[in-house]
Amino acid sequence: MSLEIRIILVEPMYQGNVGSVARAMKNFGHTDLVLVNPCKLEGEARAMSSHARDVLERARITSTLEEAVKGADLRIGTTGVASLKTGEHIRLPLYTPRELKEKFKGYSGTIALLFGREDSGFSNDELKSFDMLITIPTSEIYPIMNLSHAVAVVLYELSELEGGNNPLADGFDLQLLYEHLEELLEEIDYRPHKKDKTFLMLRRIFGRAGLTPREVQTLRGVIRRIERKMGYPLRESGGQEPEISESMERFI
Repeated sequence: MSLEIRIILVEPMYQGNVGSVARAMKNFGHTDLVLVNPCKLEGEARAMSSHARDVLERARITSTLEEAVKGADLRIGTTGVASLKTGEHIRLPLYTPRELKEKFKGYSGTIALLFGREDSGFSNDELKSFDMLITIPTSEIYPIMNLSHAVAVVLYELSELEGGNNPLADGFDLQLLYEHLEELLEEIDYRPHKKDKTFLMLRRIFGRAGLTPREVQTLRGVIRRIERKMGYPLRESGGQEPEISESMERFI
């Protein structure tokens, strides 16, 4: 089984960068490119893509980040700016691309690597929606890289990443787990001023854990048990009370 990599560019501003990203992707054997609200892609983009024009022309264009990550199992954002305080989890913890490669050896599934805007990167809300964050070690004097250079470095570090038989949990199921955790914090009256930070911390813990399908279902089963003991009705989105299947009972 294989580990697929999807490159997502969020609102790229310069068509030359987009073409160069397509070229870097083909250099390292990748073709899954998604562009969120990109600039116009005309002659300069095609010229910079060189012999990777097929990657550029097959790129999917979406209007939202959520559309772009659909079908991916993990959302991994890139940033050149670290948090200044260890208590702030928006940009922590950070991994290098090389560390990411070691972490996901032997897994199968689809990883979305997200790159932000050339001038402003990602918003805090966007950063909070990612399962993991990576950064390229650069000089503190000038840490921000050109977009296409950053993509090339990350793909080089991830080259020869070998997939395996350890499947990543489906991205949709992982998002359901996060929603379930967020609901649980509400149900236990978690301190409002700490809830957002705690939820983000939990998301990052489970994101970098590389959870398998069985592990996600086990965790959701445990949360259901907790809710049932607390006397809360067990409801899925849509208002239906779910039955706990025999397979779920075996998980927990």
